[in-house]
Amino acid sequence: MSTSGQFAITSTAFKEGEAIPEKYTCDGKNISPPLKWSFAPAQTRSFALIVDDPDAPAGVWVHWVILNMPPTTSELPESIPKERSLRDGTLQGKNDSREIGYDGPCPPGGTHRYYFKLYALDAMLKLPAGVTKPEVLKAMEGHIVAQAQLMGRYSRK
Repeated sequence: MSTSGQFAITSTAFKEGEAIPEKYTCDGKNISPPLKWSFAPAQTRSFALIVDDPDAPAGVWVHWVILNMPPTTSELPESIPKERSLRDGTLQGKNDSREIGYDGPCPPGGTHRYYFKLYALDAMLKLPAGVTKPEVLKAMEGHIVAQAQLMGRYSRK
């Protein structure tokens, strides 16, 4: 934990505003990309991550909900298993495909933006695995101490 610097999330797979490699999409292996963050506030007790696409035809489409990552966590490796609970107690929620875990970009047309929103929280969320984005957002109210974001783009060939 650090109190200096700005809370930030990055990926070795793509940079801010760049194309997300096909490997991490429905056209590839559909596995989660590697993510890393730094400068989490000292009062962080857990992290939550929500990945969504605001350009989806039916409105915002949720691709990944992950919560209660321990405060010592500073990265997620590539290809997080699509399991409700991970070994360290991290929980995964349901995406808008009604599945647990990561569901990669798969836009029906055009180029879409995918926002990886990381939240540093001053509490563990009292929620079970399999929750949805609205449930997580409600539980986070009043507990967000910092937020970082990484945006990637994808369009199908």
